[in-house]
Amino acid sequence: MIEIRLSGTDLSLIRFARSPLEETVHSLAVLHNPRRRALHRPWLDAMLGHIRPLDLDLLFALTGTPHALPDFLCPPPTRAAPTFEEELDTVRATTSEQVRAGIDELRGSAPVSPTLQPLYDDATHHLARLVDQLAAYWRAALHPVWPRLRSLLDADIAHRAHCLTTGGLTALFDDIHPDLGYRGDSLHVRKPLRYQRPVTNQGVLLVPTVFGQHLSVLYNENSPPAIGYPARGTGEVWTAAPDTDGTPLEELVGRTRAKILAHLDMPLSTTSVATLVAMTPPTANHHLAVLRRCRLVTSRRSGREVLYQRTDLGTSLLDPPP
Repeated sequence: MIEIRLSGTDLSLIRFARSPLEETVHSLAVLHNPRRRALHRPWLDAMLGHIRPLDLDLLFALTGTPHALPDFLCPPPTRAAPTFEEELDTVRATTSEQVRAGIDELRGSAPVSPTLQPLYDDATHHLARLVDQLAAYWRAALHPVWPRLRSLLDADIAHRAHCLTTGGLTALFDDIHPDLGYRGDSLHVRKPLRYQRPVTNQGVLLVPTVFGQHLSVLYNENSPPAIGYPARGTGEVWTAAPDTDGTPLEELVGRTRAKILAHLDMPLSTTSVATLVAMTPPTANHHLAVLRRCRLVTSRRSGREVLYQRTDLGTSLLDPPP
């Protein structure tokens, strides 16, 4: 059991964050575990061709141990919505001592693997290669679907905020995961180890994840305690888009635009749409513009991206009454 002692200051500093880096790292664990692949099979089928050519030996060596990840590979977010590039800078700034400590914790009593030995011996030189692998994997596997993941994570955080405002701390923590509970002045995490985190007055960071299957706890004493947990709705994140072949909608707007509309139950960027329907971004952008002018999709800017989502009218056409 992990016990995290909380002061009044800690309780007042409970906060949420979403982390593209944490999703990236947890998604690598999906590739190692066939039992976890079923849930994420649609994502894997769409991205595997982009993943196979990559050199990911360091990442696979660091994420292949069940229920264990080195702290330096998943540092807690420093703000509510960091970009992947900001989080990658944090990994890039990891010290040699932090790298060796993370690998030591990962390997336990086993020797350092040949793949990780160069990183262990000379982190200053080899950390750059690890960062390059993270960046290449993000671009190939996560960036195209990040708007969809981000929408689900934001919805989860909104739900948790509602639990907190309507039921207090007990309702918040009891709703997150069966293995997490709040009693008295402590958080209790059911894990096969004994650890008591003393009061730090640094608060608690809660990080929902789509690819994370279990509770994860970062209890490095140099950082606020951070708890990662499976987000609500993860089982439906890759729900297959409705088949529009031969439907009245296809007759009305054409096969390609009907297929695009079917994917827009969550906000997606032009790049994400292009990946899902196998076309170039300029072609996808043209079709999205037509759908928007017909009021079948809406668009809004989020940072550097424009996100598109079906309107109620678009949904009604996708699933017309009998």
